[in-house]
Amino acid sequence: MPPLDPLPATQADAIGRVFDLYDPPLWLVTAAHGGRRGGLIATFAVRASIVAVMPRMVLGIAKQHHTWGLIEGSGGFALHLLGRDRLDLVWRFGLASGHGTDKFAGLAAQTTPGGQPLIPDALGWLDCRCEARLDSGDRTLYLAAVTDGGTAAEAGAPLTVAGLFAAAPPEQRTRLNALYARDGQVDAVAIRAWRADHTAP
Repeated sequence: MPPLDPLPATQADAIGRVFDLYDPPLWLVTAAHGGRRGGLIATFAVRASIVAVMPRMVLGIAKQHHTWGLIEGSGGFALHLLGRDRLDLVWRFGLASGHGTDKFAGLAAQTTPGGQPLIPDALGWLDCRCEARLDSGDRTLYLAAVTDGGTAAEAGAPLTVAGLFAAAPPEQRTRLNALYARDGQVDAVAIRAWRADHTAP
């Protein structure tokens, strides 16, 4: 098969409109290892089993993130759904890098049974243990068993990507767009390198 090249703008725009037809929830991902802890905001977390007694999730985390190293080290992570009124947690965990910032400073986090940081006041949380990994170049895809979880006493609708951008003040929206563009550039380089290594001669 011929190598895959980046798509022309017209095709990329058409595909982008398909993605715009659905509005995924935001997930706050946390992990801890070796006395360190971290977290980030992610949209790539999907339920991966309909077996009630064997729940699973698939999570994709870009390798440049601090939290990626913690998941690699601990073999687990926690997922949290946030209420629409918890933009403060998005700014805390989504606008700074854990490489140089303690995102948990001043936050009364607890610990899941699996040893991961548990965010207070989340709508719901899942404790996850990695069962398999797939390197996709720009990120690692984790297939994880969900070993525990819970919901708030009064769980409402979760914050979604569209909900975040609709509620974000202009200056925060500008920062989000800039970070998204920066991460996209990093990811593009990693995907090209991965494809070069995995394209059949």
